[in-house]
Amino acid sequence: MYSKVETRFITTNLITIIALFVLILAGGVVRSSGSGMGCPDWPKCFDQYIPPTNILQLPIGYQTKYVAQRVKKNEKFASLLSKMGYVDLATKIRNDESIKIPEEFNATKTYTEYINRLIGAITGIFLLLTCFFAKVYIKNQPKIFWLSLLNLVLVFFQAWLGSIVVSTNLLAWVITLHILVALLILAIAIYTYHHAKYKSLDNVASKPIPTLVKFISIILFLITIFQITLGTHVRETVDYVVTTFPALTRNHWVAKIGESLNYHRDLALLILILNAGLYLLVLQNAKRNSKMVKYLNITLILIVLQMVVGGVLSYLSLPPTAQALHILLASLLFGAQFYLVLLLMQKPFINYTLA
Repeated sequence: MYSKVETRFITTNLITIIALFVLILAGGVVRSSGSGMGCPDWPKCFDQYIPPTNILQLPIGYQTKYVAQRVKKNEKFASLLSKMGYVDLATKIRNDESIKIPEEFNATKTYTEYINRLIGAITGIFLLLTCFFAKVYIKNQPKIFWLSLLNLVLVFFQAWLGSIVVSTNLLAWVITLHILVALLILAIAIYTYHHAKYKSLDNVASKPIPTLVKFISIILFLITIFQITLGTHVRETVDYVVTTFPALTRNHWVAKIGESLNYHRDLALLILILNAGLYLLVLQNAKRNSKMVKYLNITLILIVLQMVVGGVLSYLSLPPTAQALHILLASLLFGAQFYLVLLLMQKPFINYTLA
């Protein structure tokens, strides 16, 4: 069905998608463990490719050096924001005194962040290979190649954004943008994989999916993106609570979050109900063993798991493990829903089976 070069692209693309999920999990572990500043510089860690394990191995005067580097990078970033018209935001970054406070060395946090960067580098290599192998599609399906190339560009942007996350001492909205760009990269990888794998089905005549069902699936996917963004806001609020009320014990953090957490919970229930409705609609147009129905089953399971983990976070004082799992499940839900949209938008209606 596929040529050798096409199979090579599809396999590499699939490995890249898996690597992206692993990278998102690693990022979640970094976020939940507070290891984001484990490496105060970028792309090296304490000016080394393999970071130190002991404070005695740190460069002399490292704290002063890295603070100065962060101030310099932030000034460049603030200048860019000013040129874009975000003068108030630029001023806020320039006046942020927290970046002048050096981070204390912690070997565990350092290696947590270091491993995250290694996974990111490996994922970047797979994205590069995906783009290279996509050359086979330049003539017949050029968008596969150009989207793979776009993903490569986005990875470089994401790497730069990661350096800004470090230099701004984990500035809230930059972290949110970092997560959204990661999901965009994931979506493009899923799209190119799907488009390459099912290209031969475009002209098969069969029963079409109703436009209403397609429209609802897209709306639900967009709601999920909004829910993920709202979730990042809730997490940023936790950071604000911790910083503003340092004497507050962990079991009182959730109570201080406010209405955004209530909206996040209510929207989760709405998402479950709406996806259950979509499930019933798809069942009217597809067999129970179709790939579409199977991905809807996966979607519903992921939503329920998310709600369970969300309950653990709310009632057990935000345990770090649950935080990382919550982020992973959110990305898996994003991927499953996007893939479902692609299946529903496919021109022919075919009884797909899982590979």
